[in-house]
Amino acid sequence: MPLRAGLAALLLTAVASGCAPSDPEPGAHSAKKPLQAPPARALDSYAAKVRALTAARTAAARRWGLRRVPLAAPPPPRHKPRIRPRPGFEVDGQDERHLPPVFTTVPTKDKVVFLTIDDGAEKDPAFLRMMSDLRIPYTAFLSDYLIRNDYGYFRRMQAAGVTLDNHTLHHPNLRELSYEEQRDEICGMQRVLRREFGRSARLFRPPYGTYNGDTLRAAASCGIRYAPLWNEEVFVDHWDYREGDRGLHPGDIVLTHFRGRSEWNGTMPDVIRRFLDKVTAEGYAVARLEDYL
Repeated sequence: MPLRAGLAALLLTAVASGCAPSDPEPGAHSAKKPLQAPPARALDSYAAKVRALTAARTAAARRWGLRRVPLAAPPPPRHKPRIRPRPGFEVDGQDERHLPPVFTTVPTKDKVVFLTIDDGAEKDPAFLRMMSDLRIPYTAFLSDYLIRNDYGYFRRMQAAGVTLDNHTLHHPNLRELSYEEQRDEICGMQRVLRREFGRSARLFRPPYGTYNGDTLRAAASCGIRYAPLWNEEVFVDHWDYREGDRGLHPGDIVLTHFRGRSEWNGTMPDVIRRFLDKVTAEGYAVARLEDYL
């Protein structure tokens, strides 16, 4: 049967590419056994899982009003790309002091983009259901003054596999603060993340995307390794672009915010619908940022 034969080939490829050690242990017999197709029962089970997953994704896309079913992201890269500061986004002493790189795109040939969501003001239960139903990964950059009235909402988000990262305690323009004040903002948020969610952050996004050398030195002293900004920003009714070509690129970081009808003319599911319709139409999948760092 064509389906069974195709699945057998797929499973054999997986075995050949990574399901067994690539190098024998010293002294081990080096002769390789011929690969054999798995039993028909295993193929039938795998096919049933594929059909069930496809049906679930199709139903979820229809339920949330998407034009197309979101594309599945490829497996995380085995070798992580080296992250360098975006040209023009460096600060003095960047390399010598091993400061967190500021970047807007991850170097990859994978046709993926990364969704990041800032602040934490809006706490829409429908958003959590939508992202869980669609299995869309994203990274949250949180400010304590906006989330402290409902830490439980973000614990539910974390339990679903979302990484919660640092966006300062009070969302100031950091360039207007001294080094000590900036460090209080960043390290203070690290303490909140540890206390409320069990872990501090490796990623930090400066509010408004503004920073200076003191910002990155303070962030490094607080345990931050990366300072991702964004290449596109999506709102409920439009997109903004950093690049002149006004398009998506492999590895782009996309920004939106935890905002609802009180500030925007729509809900968080409306924003995500606009985001997914565009990236899917252009052939992009949404990948998990941390898998590439």
